Amino acid sequence: MGRARCIRAARCTALATTDVRTILTRVVIAAVLFAAIAFAVQGGEWGTTDLFTARAKLARTRSSVDSLQRDVAALKARKLMLDTSSAEQERIAREEFGMVRGGKEVLYRFYGADSVGKVEKKRP
Repeated sequence: MGRARCIRAARCTALATTDVRTILTRVVIAAVLFAAIAFAVQGGEWGTTDLFTARAKLARTRSSVDSLQRDVAALKARKLMLDTSSAEQERIAREEFGMVRGGKEVLYRFYGADSVGKVEKKRP
């Protein structure tokens, strides 16, 4: 009976060793698969986080371009108005350059030397 126990114990030890090897093999395979998937998602020169960062930057850039295009359109409209509207040209001449309108001639308004830097521009 003592020998039977020893044989059974040897079998139990052999089974335990086989179970440990199987579990260890499965853990190693799972770790390798996980590493391969992580490399596929994040590896290389451009990873997934770089893709998300680039998309966010693209959205910000598009927004900036749209805003600048609206500004350019407004400035083009303003330029066209300044080129074609004599009333607007006259208003700017009065406000910006201190010109005054006389009967049929345009007069200049001169400021003294002490008030040259103190002229305030009025904008509507």
